[in-house]
Amino acid sequence: MKTRVTEIFGIKYPIVQGGLAYLAYADLAAAVSNAGGLGQITAATLRTPEKLREEIRKVRKLTDRPFGVNFAIARHDGQYKELLEVAIEEKVPAISITGANPQPVFERLKGEDIRTLVLVAGVRQAVKAEELGADAVMAVGQEGGGHLGRDDIGTMVLIPRVVDSVSIPVLASGGIGDGRGFLAALALGAEGIEMGTRFIATQECVHASEAYKESIVHSNETDTVIIKKTIGAPGRVLKSDFADQIIQREKEGATYEDLKDLLSGQTNCKFIYEGKKSEGFGWAGQVIGLINDVPTVQELFDDIMLTAENGRNRFNEIF
Repeated sequence: MKTRVTEIFGIKYPIVQGGLAYLAYADLAAAVSNAGGLGQITAATLRTPEKLREEIRKVRKLTDRPFGVNFAIARHDGQYKELLEVAIEEKVPAISITGANPQPVFERLKGEDIRTLVLVAGVRQAVKAEELGADAVMAVGQEGGGHLGRDDIGTMVLIPRVVDSVSIPVLASGGIGDGRGFLAALALGAEGIEMGTRFIATQECVHASEAYKESIVHSNETDTVIIKKTIGAPGRVLKSDFADQIIQREKEGATYEDLKDLLSGQTNCKFIYEGKKSEGFGWAGQVIGLINDVPTVQELFDDIMLTAENGRNRFNEIF
């Protein structure tokens, strides 16, 4: 395949793996890159410069193909800067930025030979990212898992709006998990896709508990809920009693300070690492309704491309 995304990032297929807090480590990133996409490790949950450097070098032992490092900059109030220096020193091929104003990151990256992606949830954010010098934007619709935009715009409308508003390549995210979604994204004007939830349910996502993967595989599209909406940071998670507890507290007027123990990384890890669904939560998008297995990453890529090819042939027959 050839799009501006494959050319800019030096990859075979325009498919990017999401940052996936607490899950995006070298095993998964390398598997995605080896399959032809752009795998990523997440800097924020590695926490220290030493651990990030170690993980970057581990990726390089597992693949000779391009990969990225994700920076969720909103969560750490400037603490990401030491981690960013490591990524620069290690000359990582790509950096993706999520969660806050990316301007400080772009200022530091001036003159560096590192490709950049910014996750956006609306036109204004996409235009700003282009102005700052982003190589591409990843636009996530409200179907997606994890943190979302505040405007509840679905992927079907968001992608062409963003495509029409910027000149840089757009990757579609949110509700995409197979070749049909991939082909639809291209039809909407995107030049690639980003997936998060679909990559959790793969064999190389070794840090995800079996309970987490099974919940994704055995749930349907109605089995997610939005938490944190009342505190201005909406995110989609698997439906559970624990998630319902958070939502009920929000309805009662709880502030972030009231909720922070329920929303912490520790409670997230209770479920995604240990499978304790009654003690934590797991991020997931509505695409869980389309996920029925836990393949290898290579098998997933093969299936996406075969399904997309079949869909393209169907289009040719229709038109």
